[in-house]
Amino acid sequence: MLAKRVIPCLDCDLGVPGGRVVKGIEFKQIRYAGIPWELASRYYEEGADEIVFLDITASHERRHTMTEVIKKTSEHVFVPLAVGGGIRTLEDARSAFNAGADKVTVNTAALRRPELISEISEAYGNQACVLAVDAKRKYGDDMGREVVDTLKGKCWFECSFFGGREFTGIDAIAWAKKAESLGAGEILLTSMDRDGTYDGFDLELTDAVASRVKIPVIASGGVGKPEHILEVFQKTHASAALAASIFHYGEWKVGDVKKYLAEKGTHVRL
Repeated sequence: MLAKRVIPCLDCDLGVPGGRVVKGIEFKQIRYAGIPWELASRYYEEGADEIVFLDITASHERRHTMTEVIKKTSEHVFVPLAVGGGIRTLEDARSAFNAGADKVTVNTAALRRPELISEISEAYGNQACVLAVDAKRKYGDDMGREVVDTLKGKCWFECSFFGGREFTGIDAIAWAKKAESLGAGEILLTSMDRDGTYDGFDLELTDAVASRVKIPVIASGGVGKPEHILEVFQKTHASAALAASIFHYGEWKVGDVKKYLAEKGTHVRL
């Protein structure tokens, strides 16, 4: 049985000199969390399975992604690094890999030009191409949508892009399935409704996607305590859980969360 992964996420704002890690609530109410490579080094030492860097303003500001941050981080951190934000072309992906990234995540550019997924996976292998999906609930039994029965009624999930600033009308579940067929090797699935809320993962969204694709799904959005990570592993087919706030602000250490999961019977790497 494959071990479940615990992945700290660093949302980076590189629109300021040197860059900074920030965290928001429902993609808003941004607050400072630290220096990117310093936090990444701490999480590596604590036992993180992977680390995700997302340049949350790159697509909106039409900038390229964070090669200097990745170079500094990869000198001291020796777990897989996934990098997203501003990956618009195969050349952008190549720059990230050359800087030390092991994976790239694509969102805005892939929604606009889906063949980007195939280009990256054909050049570097599908394990190197992660589709990031930022999804928000839309209640109603809309025709042509992948409708999910939830405790609050029927709904579908809409993709956003440009860091959650704009909505696309694209069904997130259908998009995840299409991306898999194009060569994506993993889905980073974020619930915009739960992001930064500490209310736990959107289990209905996570399971709806994870049960419909064969590639790994990383659950994201809403972790407030280790029990939420245990819950997403017990109640959905998620392969990994991503968290930010509980690690950034010293509430939990990565290693302590993994020990808790192991004590509760979840297979993790210690």
